[in-house]
Amino acid sequence: MATDWLGSIVSINCGESLGVYQGRVSAVDQVSQTISLTRPFHNGVKCLVPEVTFRAGDITELKILEIPGPGDSRQCGDSQQMDTAMPGVGCQVGPSQNGTGKVLKKPMSSSAPQNIPRRTDMKSQDIVISPQQQCSKSYMDRHMETLSQSKGFRRRHNSWSSSSRHPNQVTPKKSGLKNGQMKSKDDECFGDDIDEIPDTDFDFEGNLALFDKAAVFEEIETYERRSGTRSRGTPNEKPARYRHDENILESEPIVYRRIVVPQNPHKEFCTDSGLVVPSVSYELHKKLLAVAEKHGLTLERRLEMTGVCASQMALSLLGGPNRLNPKNVHQRPTVALLCGPHVKGAQGISCGRHLSNHDVHVILFLPNFVKMLESITNELNLFSKTQGQQVSSVKDLPDTPVDLVINCLDCHENAFLRDQPWYKAVVDWANQNRAPVLSIDPPISEMELGIDAKWSLALGLPLPLGERAGRVYLCDIGIPQKVFQEVGINYHSPFGCKFVIPLHST
Repeated sequence: MATDWLGSIVSINCGESLGVYQGRVSAVDQVSQTISLTRPFHNGVKCLVPEVTFRAGDITELKILEIPGPGDSRQCGDSQQMDTAMPGVGCQVGPSQNGTGKVLKKPMSSSAPQNIPRRTDMKSQDIVISPQQQCSKSYMDRHMETLSQSKGFRRRHNSWSSSSRHPNQVTPKKSGLKNGQMKSKDDECFGDDIDEIPDTDFDFEGNLALFDKAAVFEEIETYERRSGTRSRGTPNEKPARYRHDENILESEPIVYRRIVVPQNPHKEFCTDSGLVVPSVSYELHKKLLAVAEKHGLTLERRLEMTGVCASQMALSLLGGPNRLNPKNVHQRPTVALLCGPHVKGAQGISCGRHLSNHDVHVILFLPNFVKMLESITNELNLFSKTQGQQVSSVKDLPDTPVDLVINCLDCHENAFLRDQPWYKAVVDWANQNRAPVLSIDPPISEMELGIDAKWSLALGLPLPLGERAGRVYLCDIGIPQKVFQEVGINYHSPFGCKFVIPLHST
C-alpha cells in the first residue's frame, strides 16, 4: 500500500540541524524505514542532487502537500513540470521514536526545477479529498494507518482550502503556459539582433548642449513677471533653511559700538561677543563714581559689589569647583592680600572677607597707620570676624609660594606711598614669591607699577591700562544707565548674563 503514495508532494521537517525538504515522493521502503524525494528543495533552495533519501529517525514532521489523482500517470522520475496546483491534503506526521537517522543522498544528475505548491489555509482536522482526485476518506485513512504502523509516526489531518493561498505563492493556471508562448515573450524582450545595436556611444554632452537652460529660465521669469505668479520648482525658488542656532524671526542689525564716551578714547577693548568697550580717563571715571554716590550708590555699596565680583573672579582663578569641594579639604588654597591705607585697600579687604567665607586661607597685609579711613576700619572689623589672618610686617608673610596674590597697594592720589620702606619690601616679596598676581582697580598706565599683574579687574568702565596690567577684566558695580548719561556717556550694558567679563585689546 505504500506505493500508493508515490508521486505525492510532501514537506519533511528534519529539525533545526537538517532543515526542511520538499519534493515528490519517489520511493517508500517499509523494510528499511526510508522515504525518497525526487527534485528536492532544501529550505526553499533547489538541491544539487536529483534525489534525497530520509530515514524515519530523521523525520520530525511530515506534511502531504498534494496527492496525485488515480489517473495521474506522472512518476517520480518524470521530467515533466507541474501544470496545476490542485488543492491537496495537508497531513502532519509526528516524530518517530526509533533510529538516529542520517540523510542518504544518491549520485548527482541533472534535473529541472520543481514547482511545489505551498500549504494553504486549514479549516478542519478531517482529511478532505477533492472530487478530481477520486479518493475516499476511508481509502486515505487506510494508507495513513499503514504508514503509522510501519514508522511509529503520530498522525494529524488538516484540510486545505483552495480559496486561500499563501501571500507569496504564485499559483499557475490549470491551462498552463505553453513553451511556445513563453519563448515568444522571451524573444520579444531579448530577441533583438546584435547587429542592430549601434557601435557608437550616445553623445550626452552634445544632446545636453542643444538645451539652452538660460533661455528657458529667462522665458519662465518673463512669464512670471507679466502674470504676477511664480511657478513651482523654478531655480530661483530656494527653500529657507536655518541652522540650530539661527533665529527664524528677522532681527535688527547688530550694533557693536553701543557705548559712546564724550572724549576720544585712548584705548578700546572688545568683549567675547564683539561689543566695543572704550576706555575713559581717570577724571571721567572719578566723576562717574561721584555722581553715582550722589544718587545713592554709596561707597559702602560700591565696596561690597567690588568685593563680591573680585572674589568670584579669584575663586575662578583658584580652580573653581575642581579645587573648592569637600573632597579637597587637604588642598585649601592660600591667598596673600596686599592692601594699602586707601579706598583701593578697602576694596581688597572686602574681597578677602568673601574669600575667607568660601573656605580660602587669606593672609591680609596692611601696614600700621595712626589714623585709618573709616571705610578701612569698617572692613577690618568685618574681616576680623572671619578665619582670615592679618599681618602688618613683611616678615609675617609666608616664605613658600601661595596660590594667588591680590594687589591693592597702588592708588591714584597717594603716589608718595611708593617711597615708603614697607611698600618696597612688599613689592620685593611679591616679585620673589612667583605667584600669579591679580590687581583690583589698578591705576592708569602713566603711573609706574611695582608689581607686574597677570590679571587686572576694572570697575564700571576700564581705564587705559598698559601692558603690565596683564589681561583686563571688567566688573559691574551696579551703576544705573541714566547715571552714565548724566556724565555724557551713551551706555548700554555689555555684561549680558555675567557680572565679570574679559576684555580684549583691539
